[in-house]
Amino acid sequence: MLQPAVVLIETSHPGNIGATARAMKNMGLRDLRLVNPKQFPCAEATARASGADDVLAAVRQFDSIEAAIAGATLVVGASARSRSLPVPILDPRRCAEQVCTHPDTGRVAILFGRERTGLTNEELDLCHYLVQIPVNPEYPSLNIAAAVQVICYELRVAALAGAGTSQSDIDRDYATSEQMEQFYRHLEQTLVELEFLDPDNPRQLMRRLRRLFNRARPDQNEINILRGILTAANRKAPENSG
Repeated sequence: MLQPAVVLIETSHPGNIGATARAMKNMGLRDLRLVNPKQFPCAEATARASGADDVLAAVRQFDSIEAAIAGATLVVGASARSRSLPVPILDPRRCAEQVCTHPDTGRVAILFGRERTGLTNEELDLCHYLVQIPVNPEYPSLNIAAAVQVICYELRVAALAGAGTSQSDIDRDYATSEQMEQFYRHLEQTLVELEFLDPDNPRQLMRRLRRLFNRARPDQNEINILRGILTAANRKAPENSG
């Protein structure tokens, strides 16, 4: 059974954590990660879990979203809002297909943001895809645990239907989220040194470049090549040319 991680970010209400654990166990999932929850552990979370105590007991907590998804090679962010920059958007069924055809579902993270404000633009920059649930536009408010339930249901349906990876996908070793963040820092530093990026007026350049490389989803060899190119460019930067 596939085991992507469900990541809740700065959850305000502990009951939502418990309800999320219950929703996950209903669908056979157990990897729940919390980023700076307001209150956990908590009796209300345990009560709302309704027997999914093993999921709560295995919860891992993190101080940052980057740490929570460091080893992930596919990151999907749940978002109900339209964004100014184009990001590939999936419905829950297509999201499940992407997860199930990923070479290593243990390296997949699905992010759910704060109850009131969701995910920030900076957090969505970490995502390869967004997933949006097609709710009634006249009443789009959806409880976070209910949203988790919808996504987990589709994951289970896809898994039971036998969706799987092709051999070419299995052979591809995607770069992890942590490696991509190291690359983005290196890229930004290089662009500044080459005087292509003005750090005092960056506009949307790095965000657009993130979108480009997130769509490309480089593997380990490709990211090493890109880092090598950046290192060579660093040597040619104006401040290093003498």
